[in-house]
Amino acid sequence: MKDNRLYLVLVAVFVLTWSSAFVATKFALMVCPPNLFLSFRFITAGVILLAVAALKGQLGGPLPWARIAVLGLLNQAAYYGLAWAGMETTSSGLATLITSLNPVLVSVAAWPVLGEPLNPRKTLGLALGLAGAALVVRDRIAFGEDAHGVLLICVALLCMVAGTVAFKKFDLKESLIVVVGGQQLCAGATLLAVGLGTERFADISLNSTFWLSLVWHIGVVSIGAFSLWFYLLSKGSATSASSLHFLMPPVGLVMSWLILHEPLHTADLAGTIPIGIGIWLVTRRAAPPRPEAIAQTAK
Repeated sequence: MKDNRLYLVLVAVFVLTWSSAFVATKFALMVCPPNLFLSFRFITAGVILLAVAALKGQLGGPLPWARIAVLGLLNQAAYYGLAWAGMETTSSGLATLITSLNPVLVSVAAWPVLGEPLNPRKTLGLALGLAGAALVVRDRIAFGEDAHGVLLICVALLCMVAGTVAFKKFDLKESLIVVVGGQQLCAGATLLAVGLGTERFADISLNSTFWLSLVWHIGVVSIGAFSLWFYLLSKGSATSASSLHFLMPPVGLVMSWLILHEPLHTADLAGTIPIGIGIWLVTRRAAPPRPEAIAQTAK
C-alpha cells in the first residue's frame, strides 16, 4: 500500500513539474534565444549532477558514455531544441497536447523493439487517450496555429519516443545521477554549438525573468522532472510510464490558462475524460489469478 501511495505521489510531482516546463518556456523565450538558453540550462544541470555523482564515487571505472550521449541527443538536445523552436510561434497548450501523444507512439515502437505486448486492455486505453488528445488538438487547430511550429513539435515528439525506447533498450545499470547528468551535459554542448552559429548573445535580456526561468528550468525541470521521469521509466514498462504523458494536456492547458491567459475551450475539458480512462487502462496492473483458477489449471 505504501509503495502504491508513494508511486502516486511521484506521478503527481512528475506531471506538475513536467507540465510547468511548457509555461516556463514561454517566459524564457521572451528574454533569450532558445538554443542558447537551453545550452545554459543543460550544461549547468549536467555539471551539478555529475559533481554530485563524483562526490558519491559513481564516476569511477568505464562508463557507457556513447550510449548516454545518444540518449542526451534524443531526449534533450533534439526534443527540446525542436520543441522550443516550434513554441516560438505556437501556444504552450498545443505543445503540451502534441507531446502527450508520446505513449501511443512509444507503445507501437515498444512492441517490436522491446517485446512489450499490446493486449486488448492496453490497446483500448491507448485508443481512448489518443481520441481525447485528438479531440483537443482538432479544436485548437481550428482556431489557427502556425503549421511550421506544429511540424517542429511533432518531430521533437518523435525524437523523444526514440529516446524513451532507447533508454529501455540500453538498460543502463549506472545510477540515474550519472545517466541524467551525462545526457544533460552532452545536450548542452550540442545546443551551445548550434546557438553560437545561429543566435546572438545581444538578444539575451539578463533581467529577473531570465534568471527565474533559468533557475526553474535547471532545478525543477532538468534535475527534478527528468530524474523522476527516468526513475519511473526504470520501474515500469515503456508503455505504462509513457502513458503518464496523457495527463499533460489537462494539466498543461489549465496552467497555460491560469498563468499565460491562453484560451481554454470546452473541447479541452471534454478531452480529459477519455484521457483519464485511457491512463487507468494502460497503467493498472492485471489482477493476479484467483486460487481456484490456479487449482483448476493444475488439474
